[in-house]
Amino acid sequence: MITDGTRTTLLRRAALNNAAWCDAVCRAHGVAPRYEGDGLWVSPRRTPPMYPDAVTLEPGVPAERVLLGVDTDSPGCAVKDSFADLDLAGAGFEMLFEAQWIHRPAGAPLPAEDPATEAGGPEWSEVTDAAELSGWEAASGGVFRPELLGEGIVFLAGRAGGRIVAGAVASTGGGVVGVSNLFGAAWAGVLGAVAVRWPGLDVVGYEHGEDLEAALRAGFTPIGPVRVWLRAGGADHASSA
Repeated sequence: MITDGTRTTLLRRAALNNAAWCDAVCRAHGVAPRYEGDGLWVSPRRTPPMYPDAVTLEPGVPAERVLLGVDTDSPGCAVKDSFADLDLAGAGFEMLFEAQWIHRPAGAPLPAEDPATEAGGPEWSEVTDAAELSGWEAASGGVFRPELLGEGIVFLAGRAGGRIVAGAVASTGGGVVGVSNLFGAAWAGVLGAVAVRWPGLDVVGYEHGEDLEAALRAGFTPIGPVRVWLRAGGADHASSA
Protein backbone atom coordinates (compact mmCIF):
# COMPACT_ATOMS: atom_id res chain seq x y z
CA MET A 1 0.00 0.00 0.00
CA ILE A 2 1.25 3.49 -0.88
CA THR A 3 1.45 5.80 2.16
CA ASP A 4 0.28 9.41 1.96
CA GLY A 5 3.87 10.64 2.09
CA THR A 6 4.98 8.34 -0.70
CA ARG A 7 1.92 9.28 -2.74
CA THR A 8 2.74 12.99 -2.48
CA THR A 9 6.34 12.31 -3.51
CA LEU A 10 5.17 10.31 -6.52
CA LEU A 11 2.74 13.05 -7.51
CA ARG A 12 5.52 15.62 -7.40
CA ARG A 13 7.73 13.40 -9.55
CA ALA A 14 4.93 12.77 -12.05
CA ALA A 15 4.18 16.49 -12.32
CA LEU A 16 7.87 17.38 -12.76
CA ASN A 17 8.29 14.66 -15.36
CA ASN A 18 5.30 15.94 -17.31
CA ALA A 19 6.56 19.51 -17.13
CA ALA A 20 9.95 18.40 -18.46
CA TRP A 21 8.26 16.78 -21.46
CA CYS A 22 6.13 19.87 -22.09
CA ASP A 23 9.25 22.02 -21.76
CA ALA A 24 11.09 19.98 -24.38
CA VAL A 25 8.19 20.17 -26.84
CA CYS A 26 7.88 23.93 -26.36
CA ARG A 27 11.59 24.54 -26.87
CA ALA A 28 11.55 22.44 -30.05
CA HIS A 29 8.91 24.90 -31.32
CA GLY A 30 10.92 27.96 -30.35
CA VAL A 31 8.98 28.75 -27.17
CA ALA A 32 11.00 29.47 -24.01
CA PRO A 33 9.07 28.52 -20.85
CA ARG A 34 10.64 28.64 -17.40
CA TYR A 35 10.57 26.97 -14.01
CA GLU A 36 9.56 29.28 -11.20
CA GLY A 37 10.95 28.81 -7.71
CA ASP A 38 7.52 28.47 -6.13
CA GLY A 39 6.41 25.18 -7.66
CA LEU A 40 5.38 26.27 -11.14
CA TRP A 41 6.38 25.68 -14.74
CA VAL A 42 5.03 28.45 -16.94
CA SER A 43 5.15 29.83 -20.47
CA PRO A 44 4.26 33.50 -20.91
CA ARG A 45 3.92 32.84 -24.64
CA ARG A 46 1.25 30.53 -26.03
CA THR A 47 2.48 26.93 -26.25
CA PRO A 48 2.01 24.51 -29.19
CA PRO A 49 -1.49 23.02 -29.63
CA MET A 50 -2.37 20.31 -27.08
CA TYR A 51 0.23 21.56 -24.57
CA PRO A 52 -0.42 23.57 -21.38
CA ASP A 53 0.77 27.08 -20.66
CA ALA A 54 1.40 26.24 -16.99
CA VAL A 55 1.94 23.12 -14.88
CA THR A 56 1.82 23.17 -11.08
CA LEU A 57 4.71 21.24 -9.52
CA GLU A 58 3.68 21.52 -5.87
CA PRO A 59 0.33 21.42 -4.10
CA GLY A 60 -1.11 24.70 -2.88
CA VAL A 61 0.21 27.04 -5.59
CA PRO A 62 -2.13 30.07 -5.51
CA ALA A 63 -4.36 30.47 -8.54
CA GLU A 64 -3.35 34.14 -8.76
CA ARG A 65 0.31 33.12 -9.05
CA VAL A 66 -0.47 30.71 -11.89
CA LEU A 67 -2.49 33.27 -13.84
CA LEU A 68 0.17 35.93 -13.41
CA GLY A 69 2.61 33.99 -15.60
CA VAL A 70 0.41 33.06 -18.58
CA ASP A 71 -1.28 34.87 -21.45
CA THR A 72 -4.98 34.76 -20.63
CA ASP A 73 -5.95 37.24 -23.35
CA SER A 74 -5.51 35.09 -26.46
CA PRO A 75 -7.61 31.94 -27.11
CA GLY A 76 -6.47 28.56 -25.87
CA CYS A 77 -4.71 29.29 -22.59
CA ALA A 78 -4.56 26.06 -20.57
CA VAL A 79 -3.32 25.12 -17.10
CA LYS A 80 -2.38 21.64 -15.89
CA ASP A 81 -3.55 21.50 -12.28
CA SER A 82 -1.31 18.64 -11.16
CA PHE A 83 -2.79 18.31 -7.67
CA ALA A 84 -6.42 19.13 -8.58
CA ASP A 85 -6.47 21.94 -6.03
CA LEU A 86 -6.98 25.04 -8.20
CA ASP A 87 -10.25 26.84 -8.88
CA LEU A 88 -9.87 28.89 -12.04
CA ALA A 89 -13.57 29.22 -12.86
CA GLY A 90 -13.68 32.77 -11.55
CA ALA A 91 -10.92 33.72 -14.01
CA GLY A 92 -12.91 32.54 -17.02
CA PHE A 93 -11.55 28.99 -17.22
CA GLU A 94 -13.50 25.76 -17.61
CA MET A 95 -12.31 22.32 -16.53
CA LEU A 96 -11.47 20.51 -19.77
CA PHE A 97 -11.10 17.11 -18.10
CA GLU A 98 -10.01 15.32 -14.94
CA ALA A 99 -7.74 12.28 -15.08
CA GLN A 100 -5.68 10.14 -12.72
CA TRP A 101 -1.94 10.18 -12.35
CA ILE A 102 -0.76 6.58 -12.58
CA HIS A 103 2.34 4.85 -11.21
CA ARG A 104 4.07 1.54 -11.86
CA PRO A 105 7.13 0.57 -9.79
CA ALA A 106 10.42 -0.36 -11.40
CA GLY A 107 10.84 -4.11 -11.76
CA ALA A 108 7.13 -4.90 -11.70
CA PRO A 109 6.19 -7.95 -13.83
CA LEU A 110 5.40 -7.02 -17.41
CA PRO A 111 1.77 -7.37 -18.50
CA ALA A 112 0.69 -10.02 -20.98
CA GLU A 113 -0.08 -8.98 -24.52
CA ASP A 114 -3.69 -8.08 -25.26
CA PRO A 115 -5.24 -11.27 -26.70
CA ALA A 116 -6.57 -9.24 -29.61
CA THR A 117 -3.04 -8.29 -30.66
CA GLU A 118 -0.96 -11.16 -29.31
CA ALA A 119 -0.78 -13.27 -32.47
CA GLY A 120 1.73 -11.67 -34.78
CA GLY A 121 1.98 -8.66 -32.46
CA PRO A 122 4.14 -5.68 -33.38
CA GLU A 123 7.92 -5.63 -33.07
CA TRP A 124 9.18 -2.73 -30.97
CA SER A 125 12.06 -0.36 -31.62
CA GLU A 126 13.06 3.25 -31.07
CA VAL A 127 12.57 5.97 -33.67
CA THR A 128 16.07 7.14 -34.59
CA ASP A 129 15.78 9.84 -37.27
CA ALA A 130 13.52 12.47 -38.80
CA ALA A 131 12.19 10.15 -41.52
CA GLU A 132 11.08 7.55 -38.96
CA LEU A 133 9.58 10.28 -36.80
CA SER A 134 7.50 11.43 -39.75
CA GLY A 135 6.06 7.93 -40.07
CA TRP A 136 5.42 7.80 -36.32
CA GLU A 137 3.56 11.12 -36.51
CA ALA A 138 1.39 9.87 -39.37
CA ALA A 139 0.38 6.84 -37.30
CA SER A 140 -0.21 8.72 -34.05
CA GLY A 141 -1.70 11.97 -35.28
CA GLY A 142 0.86 14.02 -33.36
CA VAL A 143 3.14 16.80 -34.58
CA PHE A 144 6.68 16.58 -33.23
CA ARG A 145 10.00 17.98 -34.37
CA PRO A 146 13.27 16.08 -34.88
CA GLU A 147 14.92 18.23 -32.17
CA LEU A 148 13.09 16.03 -29.65
CA LEU A 149 15.08 12.96 -30.69
CA GLY A 150 17.72 12.85 -28.00
CA GLU A 151 18.86 11.51 -24.67
CA GLY A 152 16.00 11.25 -22.22
CA ILE A 153 13.21 11.25 -24.83
CA VAL A 154 12.38 8.15 -26.84
CA PHE A 155 9.67 7.65 -29.43
CA LEU A 156 8.73 3.97 -29.33
CA ALA A 157 7.25 2.36 -32.41
CA GLY A 158 5.48 -0.99 -32.72
CA ARG A 159 5.72 -2.20 -36.30
CA ALA A 160 3.77 -4.90 -38.14
CA GLY A 161 4.43 -5.64 -41.77
CA GLY A 162 6.80 -2.69 -41.95
CA ARG A 163 4.07 -0.28 -40.84
CA ILE A 164 3.87 1.55 -37.49
CA VAL A 165 0.69 0.36 -35.76
CA ALA A 166 1.36 1.31 -32.12
CA GLY A 167 3.59 3.60 -30.14
CA ALA A 168 4.24 5.99 -27.28
CA VAL A 169 6.66 8.62 -26.03
CA ALA A 170 8.84 7.75 -23.03
CA SER A 171 10.68 10.61 -21.36
CA THR A 172 12.79 10.95 -18.24
CA GLY A 173 12.59 13.71 -15.66
CA GLY A 174 11.79 13.95 -11.97
CA GLY A 175 13.57 10.66 -11.33
CA VAL A 176 10.94 8.64 -13.24
CA VAL A 177 9.96 7.70 -16.80
CA GLY A 178 6.80 9.30 -18.11
CA VAL A 179 4.76 7.62 -20.84
CA SER A 180 2.50 9.77 -23.01
CA ASN A 181 0.95 9.86 -26.49
CA LEU A 182 0.16 6.14 -26.30
CA PHE A 183 -1.70 4.63 -29.25
CA GLY A 184 -2.51 1.19 -30.64
CA ALA A 185 -3.21 -0.92 -27.47
CA ALA A 186 0.48 -0.70 -26.72
CA TRP A 187 1.08 -1.06 -22.98
CA ALA A 188 2.76 -4.47 -23.02
CA GLY A 189 5.24 -3.53 -25.73
CA VAL A 190 5.89 -0.05 -24.38
CA LEU A 191 6.54 -1.22 -20.83
CA GLY A 192 8.86 -3.93 -22.10
CA ALA A 193 10.88 -1.38 -24.06
CA VAL A 194 10.98 1.03 -21.11
CA ALA A 195 12.14 -1.74 -18.75
CA VAL A 196 15.04 -2.57 -21.06
CA ARG A 197 16.16 1.04 -21.40
CA TRP A 198 15.51 2.27 -17.83
CA PRO A 199 15.24 -0.84 -15.62
CA GLY A 200 15.65 1.07 -12.36
CA LEU A 201 13.06 3.82 -12.88
CA ASP A 202 9.38 3.86 -11.93
CA VAL A 203 6.91 4.63 -14.72
CA VAL A 204 4.27 7.37 -14.49
CA GLY A 205 1.68 9.08 -16.66
CA TYR A 206 -1.95 10.04 -16.53
CA GLU A 207 -5.08 8.57 -18.12
CA HIS A 208 -8.85 8.68 -17.83
CA GLY A 209 -11.86 6.66 -19.00
CA GLU A 210 -11.16 3.48 -20.95
CA ASP A 211 -7.49 4.42 -21.27
CA LEU A 212 -7.22 4.47 -17.48
CA GLU A 213 -8.83 1.04 -17.26
CA ALA A 214 -6.28 -0.30 -19.76
CA ALA A 215 -3.42 1.18 -17.72
CA LEU A 216 -4.70 -0.41 -14.52
CA ARG A 217 -4.86 -3.79 -16.29
CA ALA A 218 -1.21 -3.23 -17.24
CA GLY A 219 -0.23 -2.95 -13.58
CA PHE A 220 -0.46 0.76 -12.87
CA THR A 221 -1.95 2.19 -9.68
CA PRO A 222 -3.87 5.48 -9.59
CA ILE A 223 -2.15 7.92 -7.22
CA GLY A 224 -4.19 11.12 -7.47
CA PRO A 225 -6.27 13.37 -9.71
CA VAL A 226 -4.99 15.87 -12.24
CA ARG A 227 -7.13 18.47 -13.98
CA VAL A 228 -6.68 20.54 -17.10
CA TRP A 229 -8.29 23.97 -17.16
CA LEU A 230 -8.99 25.77 -20.45
CA ARG A 231 -9.75 29.44 -20.90
CA ALA A 232 -13.46 29.57 -21.79
CA GLY A 233 -13.99 29.76 -25.53
CA GLY A 234 -10.52 28.40 -26.31
CA ALA A 235 -9.61 25.52 -28.60
CA ASP A 236 -8.82 22.04 -27.23
CA HIS A 237 -5.30 23.01 -26.22
CA ALA A 238 -3.93 20.57 -23.67
CA SER A 239 -5.45 17.12 -23.89
CA SER A 240 -2.44 15.09 -25.08
CA ALA A 241 0.62 16.41 -23.26
